Amino acid sequence: MGLGKKMADFIDARLGIRDILEQNLTKYLLPRNINAWYTLGAVLLTLFTVQIATGILLLIYYNPNTDEAFRSVQRIMNEVPFGWLIRTIHAVGSNIIVLALLLHMLSVLFMGSYKRPRELTWVAGFLLLLLSLGMCLTGYLLPWSQLSFWATTVATNSSQELPMIGDAAVRFLRGGAMVGQPTLGRFFALHVMGFPLLFGMLVLFHLFCVRRVGISRPPFGHDWQAPPPSTTFRHEEHPGGIPFFPHYVAKDAAIIAFFLALLLGVVFFAPGLFFPPAAFEPADPFVTPPGIKPEWYFLWAYQTLKLLPSEFLGLAVQGVAVTLLLLLPFLDRSPERRPSRRPLFVSAYVLGVALFVALSVWGHYS
Repeated sequence: MGLGKKMADFIDARLGIRDILEQNLTKYLLPRNINAWYTLGAVLLTLFTVQIATGILLLIYYNPNTDEAFRSVQRIMNEVPFGWLIRTIHAVGSNIIVLALLLHMLSVLFMGSYKRPRELTWVAGFLLLLLSLGMCLTGYLLPWSQLSFWATTVATNSSQELPMIGDAAVRFLRGGAMVGQPTLGRFFALHVMGFPLLFGMLVLFHLFCVRRVGISRPPFGHDWQAPPPSTTFRHEEHPGGIPFFPHYVAKDAAIIAFFLALLLGVVFFAPGLFFPPAAFEPADPFVTPPGIKPEWYFLWAYQTLKLLPSEFLGLAVQGVAVTLLLLLPFLDRSPERRPSRRPLFVSAYVLGVALFVALSVWGHYS
């Protein structure tokens, strides 16, 4: 018997590792009609791991100082071996993550998987989406380019429209009257420490909820019916289902490979999608570049502010929309999950997606 086998047996005899692996892999059964949309959680975990790895590598060379930030990024791109690849993967990866998060949220909404007993799973997931957008926003400033400086200036200016606390909110975000070194320091701290810590805790809680409550069965097929309501905890079992390993892991791996191929495809063949010319110019507080717009996932909010008569009204509408989505499981109390039996919700769902796309396209071309 080899040394490795002896060590494995020693640890297993004391901690029962093999039993844990069996319960969470080969004996963990999932619904037989589970579809590809359920793989997006694993896709996101993979993409977040890529972001952490590339972010740590960028931290080695990045200098969070307004005099050196842009030069340090240029050094990463032009002098550090494979620095251009690491930085581009990190930048493009953040956009792919937002895309996967939105698809994940839309699939959960469509299949009604946010409903009881999964309210806390939904809340944790939605907060993860908001935190991801926060990390994108704070990371956007770090290159200290014309694009990042003025996009952050415009974004933080919106806070000024908040009644009574507007000026204080802007100064709090920026650390002063203008975007400068205090802003860069705050955004850097939030991006590399504050938000990731919160994010990690929420990911663990979200995964705990998913595993503890159980995977929701897709609400399709003539034999589907909602589980009977219960006031006590009940883990949703799927007797006769497929084992998580190796059956579902293979499906996970295929979809993960697709998203990684998409990420690398953009990195190698279309990096300019996320690097307009202003991203390669150092920040100049005295020269406003033309046509500064936010990233695609904020375009709907940008266009909303332009359409409504006041920015405060635009912020209020956005705040109401976000709050309604966050509290949706507590507002939609019906146990029915089948889309065909929820015509009002499906109509609102389609309208909401169409409005998001229309406002985003309008914002891009306006």
